[in-house]
Amino acid sequence: MKGVILAGGLGSRLRPLTNITNKHLLPVYDRPMIFYPIETLAEAGIRDVMLVTGGGSAGDFLRLLGDGSQFGLTTLNYAYQVKEGGIAQAIGLTRAFVGHDRFVVMLGDNLIQRSIRPYVEAFAAQESGARILLKEVPNPRDYGVAEVRDGKVVSIEEKPAEPRSSLAVIGLYMYDSAAFEYIDTLKPSGRGELEVTDLNNAYLAAGRLYADILEGWWSDAGSSIDGYLETNIKAARMRRSGGAG
Repeated sequence: MKGVILAGGLGSRLRPLTNITNKHLLPVYDRPMIFYPIETLAEAGIRDVMLVTGGGSAGDFLRLLGDGSQFGLTTLNYAYQVKEGGIAQAIGLTRAFVGHDRFVVMLGDNLIQRSIRPYVEAFAAQESGARILLKEVPNPRDYGVAEVRDGKVVSIEEKPAEPRSSLAVIGLYMYDSAAFEYIDTLKPSGRGELEVTDLNNAYLAAGRLYADILEGWWSDAGSSIDGYLETNIKAARMRRSGGAG
């Protein structure tokens, strides 16, 4: 099982904090934001990781993270996304690294309180396809929203006016290598990007998209300044309580 962390983007919602650096290098409580997704994957038993980034701060990740051995990784690879092309386009850059393996994708500004190992093990046990994590939220209109029946996803809508559920699709996705074939068929959205929702819907159309509802809290540190502050508070509580905050 391979791991992919996406740490590109302009971080425009966190300006002016991101005027001179990548948002994933900003501190979250007592460590850089990017440490958290790496530690999440490593704790789940994933030892080979590729980090996808871009922009003028790309070299800072190499100086900060090195070969990944400080996190217990066997290899930490890097890919450069030349311009904003969307999450699915960034995933496509990892094709040679992933090969025919299965892989877990995590957005670099997402923090998850508890271990994802049970979900990764469930993904490894399924015959093929993809698996996504969902979390019940009070404001589903702000997210991609999934409708689930018997553990399988039956619909995903991006920021729907009338949500069919309160289950938001969070920034952690698990795919088999067929993901790259699906990415090759995607068309840019209205904002000119290859969307991860379209990739997930390709698996859904094939009847191969499964889901788990995340236990514990999840936080998107890059959503807004308020979201960044909330994430810092949650991380502080978690760190001070030894991971159970």
